[in-house]
Amino acid sequence: MISKTLSAASLKPFVLSILAEEESYGYEIIQKVHRLTNGEIKWAAGTLYPLLHTLEHKGLITSYEGASTEGPGPKRKYYRLTPKGQKALEIEKQQWLNIHEAFLKLWGPSPSLSSI
Repeated sequence: MISKTLSAASLKPFVLSILAEEESYGYEIIQKVHRLTNGEIKWAAGTLYPLLHTLEHKGLITSYEGASTEGPGPKRKYYRLTPKGQKALEIEKQQWLNIHEAFLKLWGPSPSLSSI
């Protein structure tokens, strides 16, 4: 399981990256991250929604209410990336790639868990 600290650090870049692909709603974002990490990260709504509100307040994403795609039911709040959010995503990508590159220098391109 990925530590809470690393999971929290990855929250913003995951959300921005997912919304760069397509608009989405909260539960769908949570499920996608869970799938992408093979179950290693599972956020609760209480973790995601405060970030979504912060990103919206900063102008990185916008939202609108739309109908459920699964038939009749309550409306969902969908989020999409703004141009300002796209710029923020590029900064996030560069920072994570810099860290990734540093670890590759330390561990090599095929790190072995046996050395830990």
